[in-house]
Amino acid sequence: MIEQRIQQQFIDSADLKYQAAEALGRPIAAAVQALLACVTSGGKILACGSGVCAPLAQQFVACCVAGFERERPEFAAVALGSDAALWTAGQGGVAQALARQVRALGQTGDLLVAVTVDGHDAQVLGAVQAAHERDMSVVALTGRQGGELAALLRDTDVCLAVPHERAARVREVHALVLHCLCDGMDAQLFGEQEDLS
Repeated sequence: MIEQRIQQQFIDSADLKYQAAEALGRPIAAAVQALLACVTSGGKILACGSGVCAPLAQQFVACCVAGFERERPEFAAVALGSDAALWTAGQGGVAQALARQVRALGQTGDLLVAVTVDGHDAQVLGAVQAAHERDMSVVALTGRQGGELAALLRDTDVCLAVPHERAARVREVHALVLHCLCDGMDAQLFGEQEDLS
């Protein structure tokens, strides 16, 4: 019984990734172009997520700085939310922690990558609003229909909404999307790699 359940998890994940490849191909390409415009013009990438999405943002930043699958110059990128003192200090408390960091670090020409499962997370919504105050573009990874986050986005922003209700499935696709973003930037800037093994 448990083995069948485990196998079904793999099947469900693979099915969603296949569906998402078609639905998200064009928006991912647009996100790659937005990220490239940022890094090639001297801007920096700020990335954030709350709760279980925060490690995805941190992993993306690590790939931007340390390289994804090749040696290359570092991209300027910062993961927000890692300083525990910011989560409790100051006006607005936890709900404004990410927004305060965006206002402190973000500038015109920078880009925010925001990761949330349902698009209703107050911390991520605040970060996006703060990015817009700083005249920054946003690449938003969410699930379902994008929630409140999709309604906040501007024409210059990119929404990558995974078409699924289950949080675990959405996060699995988010990890793949972030890898696609890293690979896309590297391929555009440094050419295709012959051997990816």
